[in-house]
Amino acid sequence: MIYRKDRYGNELSQLGYGCMRFTKKGTRIDYEKAEAEVLRAIEQGVNYFDTAYIYPGSEECLGRILDENKCRDKINIATKLPQYMIKSAKAIDKTFEEELRRLRTDYVDYYLMHMFTDYSEWERLQSFGIEDWIKNRKEDGSIRQVGFSYHGDSEMFLKTLDAYDWDFCQVQYNYLDENSQAGRRGVEAAAAKGIPVIIMEPLRGGKLVALPAKALEEIKESGKGYSAAELGLRWLWNQAEVTVVLSGMNSSEMVDENIRIASEAKAGSLEEDDFALVEKVVGIIKEKEKVGCTGCRYCMPCPHGVDIPGNFHYYNLMYTEGKKGGARREFARNVGLQAKPGFASQCTGCGKCEAHCPQHIAIRDMLQQADKDLRPPLYKLGISVARKFFSR
Repeated sequence: MIYRKDRYGNELSQLGYGCMRFTKKGTRIDYEKAEAEVLRAIEQGVNYFDTAYIYPGSEECLGRILDENKCRDKINIATKLPQYMIKSAKAIDKTFEEELRRLRTDYVDYYLMHMFTDYSEWERLQSFGIEDWIKNRKEDGSIRQVGFSYHGDSEMFLKTLDAYDWDFCQVQYNYLDENSQAGRRGVEAAAAKGIPVIIMEPLRGGKLVALPAKALEEIKESGKGYSAAELGLRWLWNQAEVTVVLSGMNSSEMVDENIRIASEAKAGSLEEDDFALVEKVVGIIKEKEKVGCTGCRYCMPCPHGVDIPGNFHYYNLMYTEGKKGGARREFARNVGLQAKPGFASQCTGCGKCEAHCPQHIAIRDMLQQADKDLRPPLYKLGISVARKFFSR
């Protein structure tokens, strides 16, 4: 196992165990199976385990495994405060104490504010006294380090990054999301501040494994011996700015394979032909795109608040991944639930964006088409209801 250091010099396995996808037996987690896989990972050097309050049964399962096998002190636990559910200062304490009980521990190594999509969510937590709460928890030792996980655009990520003295951050990042959400811009900004970056969705929930046949053939013919998953993981570990890459492992074979890759892949180890291969794969994925947006952001900021790259990114995902509902849900969460949503319907047709677009995209026309696909009537209603709930 290769290790990378956190902000304070602690060594973290560059492969982290994502505990959201433990195998279910009916409606419950298959404890014996999860136990075997977690212990197998620990034995081979994985020491970062990521869970969350809202992952059904995950905290309880991980806590039981560590307690019954007496290995709590061998690993780091990362879990999360569901900030979107918090309505008062008392709720912060209540939630955290419940998490400690579930995890059967008296401290959390890495504690995250979960799923920020907008800077205003941090401001709301501040109104509940979160900064003093963090200070007190650090002083009593029940929290070692504090960070945040993020879904939203890069501008809000950078604002949130600068808003507090964070110990680490967690972002969705992979070769297909290189220029969306926090993106490479956010990853490099965090690293420049000395803030470790934890990567979630390195393979887009398996979508970069189940690639088009043409892309899989390119990988096979490259002669590198990579699987689709290995290509995606090596692309991430090639970057020194990346600290830990999370994988939702739910089989012994997956644990062994990912550990093999994590024991070989070093920062700066990819060669020109590896990058060329990634470009070919991305090109094949994007053959089904509806709009040729590269996410360069020259069209931004929009004077009327439209998240132009965000709309086009999720519009394209509807067709490149072939799962329209999944892309719509991501759009609803990452664009629709921001304090100031960036809907295409906010476009007034001023044309300022088109004057700056290097790809010469007919942005105004394409935004209308994107909005029609991304927000059919039921999704419009759902986003509206969700916005009212989260703004209470």
